[in-house]
Amino acid sequence: MAAFRTLDDIGDVTGKRVLVRVDLNVPVADGAVTDATRIERVAPTILELADKKARVILLAHFGRPKDGPSPDLSLEPIARATAAVLRRDVGFAADCVGDKAAAAVAAMKDGDILLLENTRFHKGEEKNDDKFARALAANGDIFVNDAFSAAHRAHASTEGLARLMPAFAGRTMQAELEALEKGLGNPARPVVAIVGGAKVSTKIDLLTNLVKKVDALVIGGGMANTFLAANGTDIGKSLCEHDLGATARQIMIDAAEAGCAIVLPVDGVVAREFKANAPNETVPVASVPADAMILDVGTKSVDAVDAWIDRAATLVWNGPLGAFEIEPFDRATVAVAKHAAARTRAGKLVSVAGGGDTVAALNHAGVADDFTYVSTAGGAFLEWMEGKVLPGVEVLRKA
Repeated sequence: MAAFRTLDDIGDVTGKRVLVRVDLNVPVADGAVTDATRIERVAPTILELADKKARVILLAHFGRPKDGPSPDLSLEPIARATAAVLRRDVGFAADCVGDKAAAAVAAMKDGDILLLENTRFHKGEEKNDDKFARALAANGDIFVNDAFSAAHRAHASTEGLARLMPAFAGRTMQAELEALEKGLGNPARPVVAIVGGAKVSTKIDLLTNLVKKVDALVIGGGMANTFLAANGTDIGKSLCEHDLGATARQIMIDAAEAGCAIVLPVDGVVAREFKANAPNETVPVASVPADAMILDVGTKSVDAVDAWIDRAATLVWNGPLGAFEIEPFDRATVAVAKHAAARTRAGKLVSVAGGGDTVAALNHAGVADDFTYVSTAGGAFLEWMEGKVLPGVEVLRKA
């Protein structure tokens, strides 16, 4: 990772106050964290710094506070959950700037870990206000960003701090950047991308960028219906954005000019109602009944996708191939995920996946741990795939 400053470049941190931006925006019910995955992801960075006798001060946001501090969006319960994951004491300060934060930081000893209150309780956070960024910086000597998931936002705690003090990527950020470089930055070829999901309208920038960078683009989910309809296929009552037909056709033209194959379903699993275990049948896409809707791709389509994966050296995946949330319309996504996982385990494929639905689908298939890298970053992962500059990443680049 020569392009970015990492913990390998940080030097001696003994006694240094290290501000670490982490993503602790975890699901909470009845005051308890129900999924600690994001805490587990940042644990290596926190523990590495603490073990090197740094005074580790965690910065994080939680939810979307509207008008300043809100008890139900306090990070205090997250401090307890973080302590449980780290198996270390984690202090908590009732503010991220000002007297309360300063007093808590001043009381720290080498190797201590402290979580400051929700950065978004201050309007200066999302405005990337210089005065607020300087107030945050007053509590630290070094800045480490380990929250790739927030790196697409130019906020005070992601971008502003990095301009005010020595800044480095944490281990999770480093792993993410290395995986993304393998995925699209400088990938082994051929590169195949799978893009699924409901709507083309949410992924126009993504598709437009990918056709210039990959050798084959597999389109699945509801968005495939828009492409099929744009080609003149009657898709019955399937979910479709008919008004984006021209956009779909232009993407296909751009792909042809770039030498990128567009892989669309050749058959589909159709049903008359959208519910679990609804009566269904598999038909060619040219033979979808007028009163039916496509809810998954069929076995011939799966075979075609698997064949592309067999040819690929790199796979980038965002979005399911069908309505994977309900059986039996999860079959194609599960089958392709398992095939990609097997190729990855065999050392024949670099597989990078991300996006909320994608992570859920890979977990559902039981193969998330077999992929080369699965990003939990959501919006930041998508913007990276779209080819956009991520402010929180750019400020970590080596000069």
